[in-house]
Amino acid sequence: MTQSSPRYAASDLLALARRLLAAAGMPDDKAQGVAEVLVDGDLLGHTTHGLQLLPSYLREIESGSMVVEGGPEVISETPATLTWHGRRLPGPWLVLQAMEAAAAKAGQCGTGTVVIRQSHHIACLAAFHRRATDRGLMMILASSDANSASVAPFGGLDPVFTPNPISIGIPGSGDPIVTDISTSATTNGLTKRLHDEGGRLPAPWVIDGHGQPSDDPSVLFREPKGTILPLGGLDSGHKGYGLSLTVEALTGGLAGFGRADPRQGWGATVFLQILDPQAFAGRADFVRQMDAVSQQCHASRPARAGQPVRLPGEKGFALARQQRAEGVALHAGIMEALQPWAQKLAVEFPRPL
Repeated sequence: MTQSSPRYAASDLLALARRLLAAAGMPDDKAQGVAEVLVDGDLLGHTTHGLQLLPSYLREIESGSMVVEGGPEVISETPATLTWHGRRLPGPWLVLQAMEAAAAKAGQCGTGTVVIRQSHHIACLAAFHRRATDRGLMMILASSDANSASVAPFGGLDPVFTPNPISIGIPGSGDPIVTDISTSATTNGLTKRLHDEGGRLPAPWVIDGHGQPSDDPSVLFREPKGTILPLGGLDSGHKGYGLSLTVEALTGGLAGFGRADPRQGWGATVFLQILDPQAFAGRADFVRQMDAVSQQCHASRPARAGQPVRLPGEKGFALARQQRAEGVALHAGIMEALQPWAQKLAVEFPRPL
């Protein structure tokens, strides 16, 4: 994305995504949910997990690898827990449904947890949280994809994990705190984009097939293939390795489907937990405590002049407000990749602002 990137109204992008998905065969309610999550990803600045995913989703629908009809199947349920077979349904829509189910359980039990096996890809994790935090609820969301492996365990050369993201949304009196991190040093989406563009990573976040650190993402695509490093890199990657294993337990372990099973195509195994602070010390005290911590973080003297301390998610929410007002500047190539689909599916293409 550059300063000269054309801007599009968020409502026009939402309509484009919804119409493309519907024209490809996705029912309207699912198309609306998926479109909202993808556009929210771009609004927040997560440009590798926004509309950039839409051409791949459309190909998955076309091939039958993404199922569009029906709902998840219940595998097991207790008052506070629910396990679904996702049937390879659209991941963003499944997560939105799981949020409602978990929130209802949290209303009864103080906490509600939904795990989903065999979902399709779930897009940008950060894009979901405001739907919970605006209701005063805290949410933990994590995913893995047993279909692929691009991250080696700490000290190893052979990949075992995907980037295994985990995100947490924490309500307060203003914008929520939203932490969305991969348990690896970088993501598959960013490394592929930079490889395609001939770019470099900001730091040596990958190792080549001989174990040498590199900032060149192309080492992941040539033989012997390298891998993405765990979060913490060569210095303290044991921490990211531990987090990767934790996400595997929360997703594949609890859902009973993961790396012990045959691969079934691009997808996700999902862990989603909602906690209602009212069931603990109460929402008022929760907000009071988190506001105090937030204020103390903001008051910490900047290590670099002119760069005050921010809370996780703060930059993204500010960017989203700006882009809703001024238009969304998409990363180069995203609209170009969608144009053939718009022509093929006879969907009107939006004009830039």
